[in-house]
Amino acid sequence: LFILNFSLSFRWLVIAVGLVRAYLAKGSYHSLYYSIEKPLKFFQTGALLEILHCAFGIVPSSVVLTAFQVMSRVFLTWAVTHSVKEVQTEDSVLLFVVAWTITEIIRYSFYTFSLLNHLPYLIKWARYTLFIVLYPMGVSGELLTIYAALPFVRQSGLYSISLPNKYNFSFDYYTFLILVMISYIPIFPQLYFHMLHQRRKVLSHTEEHKKSE
Repeated sequence: LFILNFSLSFRWLVIAVGLVRAYLAKGSYHSLYYSIEKPLKFFQTGALLEILHCAFGIVPSSVVLTAFQVMSRVFLTWAVTHSVKEVQTEDSVLLFVVAWTITEIIRYSFYTFSLLNHLPYLIKWARYTLFIVLYPMGVSGELLTIYAALPFVRQSGLYSISLPNKYNFSFDYYTFLILVMISYIPIFPQLYFHMLHQRRKVLSHTEEHKKSE
C-alpha cells in the first residue's frame, strides 16, 4: 500500500517536473500542454483503477467522490482536450493541469506519510487548505476548456449522430457538453463544502490535540 501511494505521488511529480522544465526551456507558460501530454493521458487513464482501490478499501477515500473526480478528469483529457485539438493551446488547459497536479501530489503524499505514521503537519495543512484555491482553479480551467471546444464541436459535428439512421437514435455532442457544464452547478458546491467540512473537522482536531499536549 505504501508503494502504491508513493508511486501515485511520483507519477504526478513527473508531470510537475515536465511542466517546469518546459517553462524554463521556452520562457513562456503558453502551450505547455504538449510537454506533458503523453504522461498526462497515461497517468490520468490509469487513475480509473483508483475507483477500484476505493471500492476495496485500499485507499481511504469515498468511492462516489473519487469516481466523479476521476471520470470527469478522464473525460476532459480524452473527450475534450484530446479530441478537440484546437483547445490544446488554450491557457485554460494549463490551469486545470496545474491544479490537478498539485492536488494529487499533496493527496498521495498525505496517504504515504500517513501509512508511515509520521505525517508532517505541513502536508496535512496543505491537504485540507490548498484545495480552497485549487478546486475553483481546476473547475474554472475545465469549464473554460469545454466552452472553448464548443464552436469546433458544433462545426465538425464531433461524436454526434444524426437522424435518420437504422438505430433510430440521435446524439448531439455539442448539447451534451453544455449539459456537462451545467452539471457543475449542483455538483461542485457539494464537493467543495464537503472538503470545507473535512478541513474544519481535521484541523480543529489537530489544534485541540496540540493544546492538550
